[in-house]
Amino acid sequence: ENGHFGRWAVWHYTPQKSLLSPDLTLFRLRSQNLQTPKGTCLESVRIAIDTGYRHIDGAYVYYNEHEVGQAIREKIAEGKVKREDIFYCGKLWNTCHPPELVRPTLERTLDILKLDYVDLYIIELPMAFKPGEAIYPLDENGKWIYHETNLCATWEALEACKDAGLTKSIGVSNFNRRQLEMILNKPGLKHKPVTNQIECHPYFTQPKLFEFCRKHDIVLVGYSPLGTSRDETWVNVSSPPLLEDPVLNAIGDKYNKTAAQVALRFSIQRGVVVIPKSFNPERIRQNFQIFDFSLTDKEMKEIEALNKNIRYVEMLMWKDHPEYPFHDEY
Repeated sequence: ENGHFGRWAVWHYTPQKSLLSPDLTLFRLRSQNLQTPKGTCLESVRIAIDTGYRHIDGAYVYYNEHEVGQAIREKIAEGKVKREDIFYCGKLWNTCHPPELVRPTLERTLDILKLDYVDLYIIELPMAFKPGEAIYPLDENGKWIYHETNLCATWEALEACKDAGLTKSIGVSNFNRRQLEMILNKPGLKHKPVTNQIECHPYFTQPKLFEFCRKHDIVLVGYSPLGTSRDETWVNVSSPPLLEDPVLNAIGDKYNKTAAQVALRFSIQRGVVVIPKSFNPERIRQNFQIFDFSLTDKEMKEIEALNKNIRYVEMLMWKDHPEYPFHDEY
């Protein structure tokens, strides 16, 4: 159930004020590499909205935004929600970093979703690839084709999208401290990032990056909060499966909760937005059921002590990119 970059979220936040509040929950779907049948995403979003999820996190490269948009529009038509109740996050892919491509790319997302605006638009990765139709551009030898990366220029184009009303807020994903500071210290900065979406879970708690973002009022959004699949082609399997951890399971037994629910509860009590993924209706509902218990300070410390400082999602295939973010300590 924990697929490639997959995530469901369980807290809603107001980026303009960088506040966390437990009244709404965040929903995340990634279908790429999962080979999900047509309509699976559509039905999952319907179930999520009916369950109470309101923040939907997606991206053009997940190839399911048409189904996400359809589900949102259906639930609005049913009177289940209003557009302003839904918080949709879209993403700018690596091949679309040149400033002149940013607005057309966001407009294409809006056209696919059939929405007038997104609530949050973020740079998915700080590494630019060769622009073009190929999502993953390779040369004749199978080598990645990178592109000159100018994060400040890309950010200015995102600022223009916000000013034009195409997105309410803007943020980043997988940025390290140096890359965040590059944006924060940019001369003439109009809008600072409201979020940084990164891998974050009990085995990889990211305390230094978390504290840096907190000081700058940047909301940390944690993907893979329940761990990941065990596919060795892209996942670091040196860490054991998170949900088999005896501490998480023992705490879960105390509260009649699963290890997954304990892991999610741990993150939201830290102030991290968590976005685990599931297409399973029962797990979709289970991931929502974390607001009826709290962890004690002792339990929080016990879970914090599980940190191994090892990431599952290393993206080593791009480690030679000049802006590969994970060479730095944080």
